[in-house]
Amino acid sequence: MITGIHVILFSRHAEEVQKFLGEVLELRSVDAGEGWPIFAAPPAEIGVHATDGEPEHEIYLMCDDVNATVEKLASRGIQTDGPVADRGWGLVTTLILPGGERMGLYEPRHPSPLS
Repeated sequence: MITGIHVILFSRHAEEVQKFLGEVLELRSVDAGEGWPIFAAPPAEIGVHATDGEPEHEIYLMCDDVNATVEKLASRGIQTDGPVADRGWGLVTTLILPGGERMGLYEPRHPSPLS
């Protein structure tokens, strides 16, 4: 039935974010036409949380060791917006993407359907 998820990131700095995905995170890509890359994503999970406010969606990259990942990304020029925080369900920080946009990064501490 469902064979995958296609995520679209809208950015005012699309070329820089594409370079981040390909060169910094080293995600494989294909040319979807006219030089437009589509990147392979790692396995994904979907969590649904209740809200009383306006619905929104968040994207977090997952890793096995958030501190080592932050250190490796820092050596490639990527900053975070603060130290890693323990939220109980995971160790979390936020990456600052080219152009100043943000994306979560965390080391899960919850059961995962991927394991």
